[in-house]
Amino acid sequence: MPSFLDLGVPAPLAAVLADDGKTEAFPIQQGTLPDSLAGRDLLGRGRTGSGKTLAFAIPLVARLTGGTSRAQHPRGLVLAPTRELATQIAATVAPLAKAAGLRVTTVFGGVSQRPQEDALRRGVDIVVACPGRLEDLMKQGVVRLDQVRVTVLDEADHMADLGFLPGVTRILNATPQGGQRLLFSATLDNGIDVLVRRFLSDAVSHEVDEASVPVGEMTHRVFEVADADAKKTLVQTLASGTGRRILFTRTKHQAKKLAKVLTTAGIPSVDLHGNLGQNARERNLAAFSADPAEGGVRVLVATDVAARGVHVDDVDLVVHVDPPAEHKAYLHRSGRTARAGAAGTVVTVLLPEQRRDVKDLLRKAQITAAIEQVSAASPAVTELVGETAAYVKPAPKPVQQQAQRQTPKKPAAAGQGRPRQGGQGGQSRSGQSRSGQGAAGAQHTGQIRSQHAAAHPAPAGEAPARRRRRRSSRPQGTPSGH
Repeated sequence: MPSFLDLGVPAPLAAVLADDGKTEAFPIQQGTLPDSLAGRDLLGRGRTGSGKTLAFAIPLVARLTGGTSRAQHPRGLVLAPTRELATQIAATVAPLAKAAGLRVTTVFGGVSQRPQEDALRRGVDIVVACPGRLEDLMKQGVVRLDQVRVTVLDEADHMADLGFLPGVTRILNATPQGGQRLLFSATLDNGIDVLVRRFLSDAVSHEVDEASVPVGEMTHRVFEVADADAKKTLVQTLASGTGRRILFTRTKHQAKKLAKVLTTAGIPSVDLHGNLGQNARERNLAAFSADPAEGGVRVLVATDVAARGVHVDDVDLVVHVDPPAEHKAYLHRSGRTARAGAAGTVVTVLLPEQRRDVKDLLRKAQITAAIEQVSAASPAVTELVGETAAYVKPAPKPVQQQAQRQTPKKPAAAGQGRPRQGGQGGQSRSGQSRSGQGAAGAQHTGQIRSQHAAAHPAPAGEAPARRRRRRSSRPQGTPSGH
């Protein structure tokens, strides 16, 4: 297998790779680097885990080395479909860029754009971005792409799936025609071929077949259980091993709920889904990446947002708790394990009524795996899980201070007057007294009493205090009759 130096990688960049234990190039890198380093447009096709990120990070940095970038005018651009993937790409590019004296920043939504604006105004050489936020900054005049020399599209097929292609087209139109363009995608459907024809000039194509991808052993298993209760028990058992594992669910609510259930059962877990803010996402990914002995967790429960961009080493097991809707999602989920030569197992859990759909899914994904009827105690499951991790007592839930909420409000004194604007009447927004009513209820009752008073005038000898209470219950703006 050729070294990076053999493929023409500059010595300073090869030294950075060697320091990280990377001395020999993977097939996708062997095929693409001579052309990309020479400045040619390129289409790279290969499955997740084939080494595509380095295949474009190396020529991106090498081609920009020695130049300078003006403020708000980057010379390198990488487009990615998700925040997680953008962050991971930037982390791969950063050490190479540092060795070359280049600056890198990320641009994506879900966080304040002020730090991104500040970085661009200070001047950066390479921007790793998601299309939506990048377009926002372009419209605001914060960044211009007229000096971009190298543009990379990563996971282009997923950008098409998410409906990003119109934005990607506008962004590419903003880059110079003579710039180098590198497009990496697992497939050429859903309009990717249109991008290739329109924006790549005299492009060379490199495709890595499954046999050449450096996967040690990706074993696919399909476990069928009798019912929903058996499924819950099986999933908990699969999560209980000592190695890292990612469990995929169909919805955000299911991911959040399952992570809590597992944590309560003594299996510390974190969730990753679209409802989480960027800080929470980064915190949970950091916990999953950390050593459990130092406070990390072994289990990540995620929706398909994590199927792109979560590059964590040594994931032993991927579990499709809910089988995905289509085969490309299955392949991208599964690609979180057996990466860069490591071994891993992929388990799909199904109920009897899902048999036909799962068979069709595997056929489209070109995966051959027999359906095994199991329970959590089956030898096949026990052997797969191996050593069970020690029980971890869940952290106690914080005690909520509710005394103030439960304290009854004293009834208004006679003659207190009308409620304030909006009918709040001094009542706290969150609570109601046990003997009284909330603000909305008090206003509604006041309206009823006012109507009743109009229809039934008070007797002449009625006490003044009672009359005052009648007047105080009128909603704001009701004539007082004075």
